[in-house]
Amino acid sequence: MSEVLQSPIETYINSLLPARDEVLVEMEAYAAENKVPIIGPACGGLLHQLALMIGAKRIFEMGSAIGYSTIWWARALGDGGEVYYTDGSSANFDRAKQYIRRAGVASRVLMGVGQAQDLLTNTPDDFDIIFVDVDKHYYPECFQLALPRLRRGGLLVADNVLWHGRVADPDDTDDTRGILEWNRLVADSGELVSTIVPLRDGVSVSLKK
Repeated sequence: MSEVLQSPIETYINSLLPARDEVLVEMEAYAAENKVPIIGPACGGLLHQLALMIGAKRIFEMGSAIGYSTIWWARALGDGGEVYYTDGSSANFDRAKQYIRRAGVASRVLMGVGQAQDLLTNTPDDFDIIFVDVDKHYYPECFQLALPRLRRGGLLVADNVLWHGRVADPDDTDDTRGILEWNRLVADSGELVSTIVPLRDGVSVSLKK
């Protein structure tokens, strides 16, 4: 699905992607058919690369849906790594659990159902990466909770930060306001070095100094 990128450019980028395995391809088809939001293969590759670049071993996902991004993270961690899956939907949890098992990464994934903010608060210790992909009006709250839980040199990553282009012509909704405030917070924080990667619907990547 094309988001911010013009369709021919997105098609070109996707033509360069390596083939995905059966599980990821099945998840992509299910998401398209059932309108389940996932990051897609290009952004999945970006997340995988980010984890490899900093040698991440502990990742917390704030919002995981059917576990598509979870699998990309988990495959980058190697043995001994941990990804925390969170989602408010029991149906998503059940489906994600099966996909994660079939992808061969169940031993690296700890799964929780409930509000991501509460689950993060109740999980001890710091993280190498925290990934935010919950309902967009919660993004500013997630920023305040996540930043103190990142180690120095860790990454704060968020999806949908260009919000289908609405950041350039904002509508008056809680979700759009949440995205705009997130972008302001990561840009203005003295603790972070941040950029927006204009891939798909925009991914913000912030390094904690």
